[in-house]
Amino acid sequence: MNKNTGVVVIGGGYAGVTAANRLAQQADLTVTLINPRPDFVERIRLHQLAGGSNDAVVDYADVLAGNVRLVVDSVATIDAAGRGVELAGGSTVGYDYLIYAVGSGSAVPDVPGAAEFAHPIATLEEARRLRPALDAAPATAPVTVVGSGPTGIETAAELAEEGRAVTLVCGEELGPYLHPRGRRAVARTLAELGVTVIEGPGARVAAVTADAVRLDDGRELPSRVTVWAAGFSVPDLAARSGLSTDAVGRLRTDETLTSVDDPRIVAAGDAAAPADAPFRMSCQAAGQLGSRAARTVLSRIAGEQPAPLKVRFAGQCMSLGRRTGIFQFASMDDHANPLYLGGRPGAKLKEIVCKATVKQLVNEARKSGPRAERAKAPAPAGQTA
Repeated sequence: MNKNTGVVVIGGGYAGVTAANRLAQQADLTVTLINPRPDFVERIRLHQLAGGSNDAVVDYADVLAGNVRLVVDSVATIDAAGRGVELAGGSTVGYDYLIYAVGSGSAVPDVPGAAEFAHPIATLEEARRLRPALDAAPATAPVTVVGSGPTGIETAAELAEEGRAVTLVCGEELGPYLHPRGRRAVARTLAELGVTVIEGPGARVAAVTADAVRLDDGRELPSRVTVWAAGFSVPDLAARSGLSTDAVGRLRTDETLTSVDDPRIVAAGDAAAPADAPFRMSCQAAGQLGSRAARTVLSRIAGEQPAPLKVRFAGQCMSLGRRTGIFQFASMDDHANPLYLGGRPGAKLKEIVCKATVKQLVNEARKSGPRAERAKAPAPAGQTA
């Protein structure tokens, strides 16, 4: 390797930090991570931020290797031909190899009124805006959470444990990933917390107003605060940079995570579509994709053929308030099976997973070289990596 070989990582989430830390262990590389925020976001704790039990951030000094140059800014466009990224702040950062790890955010709702009156919760800024909206509402005011997946379930449970009157609108089915046994366990816990679960035919949201949620079947639910947790979307950076994407905007790659357009661009995390078969958006997949992306870059630098990607899943864990949780076991190809761990042990396991995820990043960071001065620039408002 050449000391002047520079790798730029766009995005400082689970995938991006994992990739940067792995690359930083190579003394012959210079690694730059570009992220719009100055802190690492524990996205799997954002429902706790909304509930007031955790701030969901960790200092990059703890999780990012000291010899990684951190640039706090957003990427406006990627110039693949010129091997550079143009930042929203006006400067340009060149690269020899690029790791595209921009992550995901809230899906833009196509339901009338949802964009105006509902509160998304997929990003740090959204969760921070939701908390004061909840604080401003009386404790007895009705709260509606829209979304049948982990984010919706965890948020509903967290707020109900606070004493809120919560309705969870699931559409067709509560927790579609879960095995029926695990789903019944989650439903029981939500009922014990006082959450009203609405699912089945006619249970899709048709409109949102300032004080109500209307369903397809005509039912109208009073709602002082409506939380939108229905799906994720990815930034359009790849598409607007002229790179090939799938139907939802993820960067198309081969089975080694290498862009189908450019062998010097490698993807990782939620915004990657390897071999047109993307994995479930999760930190569980992101860490593995970040690790593989780093290995792919190292193989290409060495002139070797990168190994194909292998991702193994263990299941899905959810907190149901601070005292209860569930771990839904699954096959390695991510299909839920009848086994689950619930109750207080499930909650303890979820907390272990949250702490272990950060601990792994901390350990990776410590394997690298000595601390270096961070290069920071102000993050433009409203921008994403």
